[in-house]
Amino acid sequence: MSDPKNPGTATPPPTLGEGCTSRYDPEALSEEDGTEFPGAAELWDSLKPASPDEEKPASD
Repeated sequence: MSDPKNPGTATPPPTLGEGCTSRYDPEALSEEDGTEFPGAAELWDSLKPASPDEEKPASD
C-alpha cells in the first residue's frame, strides 16, 4: 500500500430491503464472499445458554 489516501476497492454484495429489514441478497452471494462457515453449529452450541430443560435434573 504505497498511498495511504488511496481508497479501498472492496465493495459489499447487493442488498434487499431497506432500513432494519436490509439484508444481503442470498442469490448474489457465493463461496468467494465467505458465506461458508462449516463450524457454525458447533460454535453456536458452545456459546448459547443452556435451555431450562437442560439445567434441571430429570425428576422420576
